[in-house]
Amino acid sequence: MVRMKTTILCITVLLCFTGVSFADTLNSNDGDWVADVAAKVIPSVVNIASTKTVTQQSPLFNDPFFRDFFGGGVPREQVQRALGSGVIVSSDGYIVTNNHVVGGADKVEVRLSDGRGFPATIVGTDPKSDVAIIKINKTGLPAIKIGDSSKLRIGSFVLAVGNPFGLEETVTMGIVSALGRSGLGITDYENFIQTDAAINPGNSGGALVNMKGELVGINTAILSRSGGNVGIGFAIPIDLVMGIKKSIDKYGKVVRGWLGVSVQEVTPEIAQSLGLSTAKGALVSEVIKDSPAEKGGMKRGDVIVAIDGKPVQNTASMRFTISEVMPGTPVKVKVLRDGKEKVVSVVLGDLAKAQVPEHRFLIKDNKFLEGATVADLIPATRETLGIGNDIQGVVVIDVVNNSAAARTGLKPGDIILSVNNITTRNLQDFMKVVGSLKGIKMSISIYREGMVMTMTIIR
Repeated sequence: MVRMKTTILCITVLLCFTGVSFADTLNSNDGDWVADVAAKVIPSVVNIASTKTVTQQSPLFNDPFFRDFFGGGVPREQVQRALGSGVIVSSDGYIVTNNHVVGGADKVEVRLSDGRGFPATIVGTDPKSDVAIIKINKTGLPAIKIGDSSKLRIGSFVLAVGNPFGLEETVTMGIVSALGRSGLGITDYENFIQTDAAINPGNSGGALVNMKGELVGINTAILSRSGGNVGIGFAIPIDLVMGIKKSIDKYGKVVRGWLGVSVQEVTPEIAQSLGLSTAKGALVSEVIKDSPAEKGGMKRGDVIVAIDGKPVQNTASMRFTISEVMPGTPVKVKVLRDGKEKVVSVVLGDLAKAQVPEHRFLIKDNKFLEGATVADLIPATRETLGIGNDIQGVVVIDVVNNSAAARTGLKPGDIILSVNNITTRNLQDFMKVVGSLKGIKMSISIYREGMVMTMTIIR
């Protein structure tokens, strides 16, 4: 169970649902229609247990007195275990689940609904959307029927199937409460289905199905003060999940489109100043040089209102829509410019290639930050992370498992703003500060998910 703090509430990664209309359920002549749908889906939902070994330093030896007295602490290995759910999407053994269920695991075990157990291999993961694909060496499996999450409607009945607390064949029922939820801070790319179906710990990666028994979402998170169900759950739309699987199958990794603009939210004040009727869309604050957007003719001050006919509600929905399109694909971007609508044709680039910095730095021989790779904060990275030009620093692009940087708490996507109160606006500044680090104490300020955090580490 993963928990992320908000101002009052906490988002706990767990589970969610989707469905069909109320009229459809009334037309059923079978009083046990829920049981019929559940019986159809249960064989396709599996139990997943994962383990990974992490190296930890005893907290006792963070105290310099004990470390000096005993001559330093000996790192100890600790085995972390996770339980979750998964859904069989093909008869030859492919299973979809959440990245937080299996990501970084040394060992993954899958148990089918009939009790048989199999070792699984991780085919691919995408932490940015919290999706993972695993596979077991078995054929003839009961694959679930894949639905179409784009056809979901608010108010449709849905079932959530999973194994909370390691229990098998748990089914709950609810409705779709909302669609396209974003800005929750759960993942980088958010377009969640919201439901009021009961959610419990351990349902992460389970099936969200409509009343036809079709998979429409992967259960992922709940919003809760205590970690228990309060009727607000979130699922990843199956259209997104299967798009990620297709990309992993074809390229061995997740490939996303790149537009090449920095954007900001359209506030009511901005909407009024631009003469817009509603505060919707994404305001282009910068067009990156030689980017697909510049080549297509987009300009600073454009307000993006639709992409290939899909409405753009805010910056998050713009980023999500672009991310779903494969590089090299032409798209029609509708913008408002000088009070008039204009359609700009853009051929999207490859986000991964655009994000490759010219210079990067792998930190070595440093007891606080060793194992982290950092780079200058380039425009493509800003677009991906949704970071404006007001944030200056170096971005963490990789952290080695069980490294000093990992124990410090650094994560990919963090922006390091300062070290020991010295501003690190670029890679050159950062390397100079790190090279001068001495002693047993370090203070570091980072920008993460809209918040600035300062940590003091003693080693």
